[in-house]
Amino acid sequence: MQAQQSIYRDASQSIESRVQDLLAQMTIEEKVGQMTQVEKNSITPEDTKKYFIGSILSGGGGNPDPNNVVEWRRMVQSFMNASLETRLAIPMIYGSDAVHGHSNVKGATIFPHNIGLGAARDTDLIERIATATAKELLATNVHWDFAPAVSVPQDIRWGRTYEGYSENTDLVSEIGAAFVRGLQVKMDSGEWVLGSVKHFVGDGGTEWDSRKDMGYTSATNWQAASPNWRIDQGDMRVDEDTVRTVHLAPYRDAIDAGAENIMVSFSSWNGLKMHAHEYLLNTVLKGEWGFKGFLVSDWMAVNQISEDFYKAIVTSINAGLDMIMVPYDYKQFISSMLEAVEKGDISIERVDDAVARILRVKFMLGLFEKPITDESYIETAGSDEHRAVAREAVQKSLVLLKNEDTLPLSKNATIALAGEAANDIGLACGGWTIDWQGGKGAITTGTTLFEGLKSDLEVQFSATGEFDSPASVGIVVVAEKPYAEGEGDKEDLSIPEDDKKLIEKMRGQCDKLVLIIYSGRPLIITDVVEQCDAIVAAWLPGSEASAIADVLVGDVPFTGKLSYTWYASMDQLPLSNIKNSDDKPLWEFGFGL
Repeated sequence: MQAQQSIYRDASQSIESRVQDLLAQMTIEEKVGQMTQVEKNSITPEDTKKYFIGSILSGGGGNPDPNNVVEWRRMVQSFMNASLETRLAIPMIYGSDAVHGHSNVKGATIFPHNIGLGAARDTDLIERIATATAKELLATNVHWDFAPAVSVPQDIRWGRTYEGYSENTDLVSEIGAAFVRGLQVKMDSGEWVLGSVKHFVGDGGTEWDSRKDMGYTSATNWQAASPNWRIDQGDMRVDEDTVRTVHLAPYRDAIDAGAENIMVSFSSWNGLKMHAHEYLLNTVLKGEWGFKGFLVSDWMAVNQISEDFYKAIVTSINAGLDMIMVPYDYKQFISSMLEAVEKGDISIERVDDAVARILRVKFMLGLFEKPITDESYIETAGSDEHRAVAREAVQKSLVLLKNEDTLPLSKNATIALAGEAANDIGLACGGWTIDWQGGKGAITTGTTLFEGLKSDLEVQFSATGEFDSPASVGIVVVAEKPYAEGEGDKEDLSIPEDDKKLIEKMRGQCDKLVLIIYSGRPLIITDVVEQCDAIVAAWLPGSEASAIADVLVGDVPFTGKLSYTWYASMDQLPLSNIKNSDDKPLWEFGFGL
């Protein structure tokens, strides 16, 4: 039977019939190709066709040159077209880390990072953010978003804290499910975007410095590009009841909301890597819960299982992984898989199960009928409509921590605005923006706090706090330098001495002093609280940071509530420490004036 006459080509047939029909026609090489995900700079469209590659991805910073929506679309389509030229014309699926908007793309709408959305506590807003993100992904022909993270961070020293909505499981579950619903909504065109709920499971529960005794070697500790990595990818050392109640619950709710893909975590539970955890992946997730979607590995994560790549592949596939984010040496992965099947180390039944899960989702997405998205989505990228949603998200994410007769600002006030972050898009966006680690400066299109304030008020700006005359109100913006993953692991979260000096300097130049904090987690600010008349946690607001001004001047009220405990000192960390003591934090979970 020719491919074009097959049942799998008939959209009127059931998805299961189409999956089984296609699977029956596939060679082992075609099946293994579907289980392979390759980073876009490491493969050509020609090899995508030759090796029947099932998925291509852009990691953080995996952008075309020039970096814009049109070039993104052209790049993704080149891989899609190649996949459609294979014998069975199985469309590849392209994935990207659109973790706060389609954040690799210059000009896209950059929403606040998840920690800010947790403070907003508005599931309707979350759904609208997710849908806007989906439309901007479809503009570039990307059908797969590596989001949402439903981590439940228990130690804010972790560099991925800002990817977690909250330290509270119930709040994470509620928001994570809302994001899945909003992202995976079917558009008027019939198209939709697949979410990837991550990182399964317990990435937010690892212990500080647990990496040291994880048995990492030079081969398996490849990603720790600097000594900063102290907790990311580490070990979660808790009992199963804690795993289930604290860390697993958000995944169950995300699946109930329609999640069809889950990304497995780099981290471990009691010494066993998640990518080798047959009990959690097969027994619990696929067996006990009946999850019918597919599991994808994280970036080169299977390499951490063993220095013997063959053993690593066999272990991870048999543990339940369905697609491997290789991401570089796809030829080695494919040859290892073929060898393992030939030797019987991986059964053909396990391969068929993995491929069926992947194909099922591709049929659900409608990729066989419409592999190239509607061009009308291009107009949505960075649109006024989406930026308005981002402005609302900024406004609702702000948490007023202190206010002594200072906010809202009088429209007659003279403002002295200090701190480079007040006029810096990159610092407002944080990591996972244009590049993996983010960056300072005008890295993408957006508006800063300075721009927002000067439209309403008389504002002087000096990054270093140098002003010719006193002001009625001084505003200091301090910011964490952008970071992502383990590069953000930090032992001491006290604000730097330079920031303390700037606050002190500004205190002497104004009647009232407002401190605004751009950060991916609560910082230790106990030393400066008394010097400030008002303190605002603005988190990492994204490309529409000017919306902070709307709240400062009183056009929009403060409504945000802390989704994390705000510690008074580093001695109080991690969360379990303060929960098990009589010590009080600076501000408790849920606080917000």
